[in-house]
Amino acid sequence: MTKIINAIIVDDEERSIIILKTLIERHCPNINIKETACSVKSAVNKIDELSPDLVFLDIELQDGSGFDILNMVKNKNFETIFITAHNEYAIKAFEFSAIHYLLKPISPSNLYEAVKRFEYKKSQIPLEDKIKILSESLKEKQKKIILPSSNGLIIIELDNIVRCESSNNYTTFFLIGDSRIVVSKSINNYEKMLSDLYFVRVHNRHLINLKYVAKYVKGRGGYVLLLDKSHVDVSEGKKKNFLSKLNDFARH
Repeated sequence: MTKIINAIIVDDEERSIIILKTLIERHCPNINIKETACSVKSAVNKIDELSPDLVFLDIELQDGSGFDILNMVKNKNFETIFITAHNEYAIKAFEFSAIHYLLKPISPSNLYEAVKRFEYKKSQIPLEDKIKILSESLKEKQKKIILPSSNGLIIIELDNIVRCESSNNYTTFFLIGDSRIVVSKSINNYEKMLSDLYFVRVHNRHLINLKYVAKYVKGRGGYVLLLDKSHVDVSEGKKKNFLSKLNDFARH
């Protein structure tokens, strides 16, 4: 039997609430909308009173923000799906923090996917920690990333990531100290998230942290030796971009 998920919708636009409720009724029948709220104060009161499993939370409200609500509620034993109209950069911040999100206008397929991620990825990481990482990422202070593992979610310092290696739709993160984490996402996801920082894709299979480059050996594509003694091939097509980023990194 499918478990019923008790939820609250927080949005300051009545039309948006109606649209989301309709989509949920049609596409996610196991979600029971217990209540809706249109302000920070009413949202805090209803979350503390009803103890929902899930909150659909608009990130920007007329009297505050979704962050205000999360900071004020006493009951924090719930998951959050943020509703946002933010641009692609902000979406990276949500990916860093492993917080579920929906982009406006909300489509049925995106709603279904966000709910499925909520159901499958149960987290032992406190909501406060995930919100802190989200806030830092939104302020361009990315220091940590939350990775999904077979046992839940793991917080990783970005500086501890030496490289990432692709295998079909899985990515292995190689960390300092010879530890590693395998996640069920393609390396393309992490290239999009990390390439604005000090990571660069050098091969279809490899994404490396420039901080750990010990030596580049010339060749048609050449290869990189990293400080952990690993050897990573550089593809001919990605060689120019890699050398450009390596030179820029070395100047700073």
